[in-house]
Amino acid sequence: MRAAITITAVAGLLAGLTTAAGATETLRWRDCGEGVQCADVRVPVDWARPHGQRTSIGLAKIPARDQATKLGPLVANLGGPGPTVAHVPRLKDSFAELTRWFDVIIFDPRGFGASRGVTCPTPSPVPDLTAWPPNREAYQAYAEANRRFAHDCTPALGSLRDKLNSWQSTHDLDAIRVALGQRELNYYGNSYGTVYGQNYAELFGNKINRMYLDSVFDHSDPDMSSWALSGPEVTEANLHRFAKWAGQDPASALRGKDVLATWDRVIAAAQRNPIPAPGAGRTVTASEIAMAAAPGFEQMWPEFAKALAQADTGDATLIATRRPGARDPDLSRIALCSDFPYDVSYDSLKRLENEARVRAPRLGWRDVWLMGYHCAGLPKIGTYPPKPIRAKHAAPALVTNGSYDHGTPPEFGKRVAAQLPGARYLSAEGGHAQYWGGRNACVRDRVHRYLVDGELPAPGTHCPA
Repeated sequence: MRAAITITAVAGLLAGLTTAAGATETLRWRDCGEGVQCADVRVPVDWARPHGQRTSIGLAKIPARDQATKLGPLVANLGGPGPTVAHVPRLKDSFAELTRWFDVIIFDPRGFGASRGVTCPTPSPVPDLTAWPPNREAYQAYAEANRRFAHDCTPALGSLRDKLNSWQSTHDLDAIRVALGQRELNYYGNSYGTVYGQNYAELFGNKINRMYLDSVFDHSDPDMSSWALSGPEVTEANLHRFAKWAGQDPASALRGKDVLATWDRVIAAAQRNPIPAPGAGRTVTASEIAMAAAPGFEQMWPEFAKALAQADTGDATLIATRRPGARDPDLSRIALCSDFPYDVSYDSLKRLENEARVRAPRLGWRDVWLMGYHCAGLPKIGTYPPKPIRAKHAAPALVTNGSYDHGTPPEFGKRVAAQLPGARYLSAEGGHAQYWGGRNACVRDRVHRYLVDGELPAPGTHCPA
């Protein structure tokens, strides 16, 4: 059935992008600041009904330095799912090396930002992280609040309500290829952008020239247990890395101490009684300490070492006053959960937590609740669930994940690379977004060789930090 839908959708794509005279539409690029150009591609709201209502996909182009010698366009999605196009003028330096060969073209997924972005009338709920993971009653209350959020957003979503999954967005990606006048696609997917890449390899594999997937978010595993248990061990290993640094580095407030013993002592004390935080006028729970820890981000280690040392003295003010990270756009959880309609019932997640505590007893166990944070209570409509990749005709891809990245752990990238014909997994030391965010020089060199000349690194190649 899926193959029939795909054939129909492709036929509709070609019809939808062709004028009455039979000529393909020309993209109308316009200046959108700091040397970046923007355009829009019109696509069907529903690719299963390609002649129906239409929407648009927003693009931002960082032009190649030499238009006469460029190799063509490199289409990119930087993840989220969320909007990026509006930020491209500020991000363009990150992709300057690529403009030696390519027009770098970044797109927002349908419903986000420049792609007729949807604004929900009420914000998505935020759980009480001082008591997270919650008990059954609190979790059910959160799920109900999340359900109401999605219900209230329905009028704003309109015809996109159940059309935000990656099957639809992957067809949008192919529409971008056609609008650019390209027989084959050069694609760079980062983080959630790799979901579109995985699907593109299956749905349009014979249209791929080069595909680079960085920090793969695995959409090939229908088993939530193996999927959700891939990250906790990375988080646990990061806590051990932090402990080693904090016990030795002169910049650490815990230098000379047994850092893991300090962690255990602070958590045990907070479990007995929340630790006072006089500077914040409240107390801090063990759950809040666990949720505040970010051992995968080395730049935060000095601050966290100081906060943990202070908490060990009975004052958790620095933990209580830590700045929270930026929230994902409200629409992100609706798109994410349409692609990952896993069982996020309380019983399911509690069972996974118990399994994770065996492998990652100090901290990593918390990660299994992240999908519940996003998806609890959301209706399962318009879904495109994870499944093994079948991409017999796809060109060989280059895949990399950072060894310290718990959100998109190395296991995700290895699993996906093993299913893509001829793909090569590049092991890399570091965190999320190796090319764009980490700017790993070794990774960048390998990516350039691959995108320009098709040269894949030798099996087993590893890039240090």
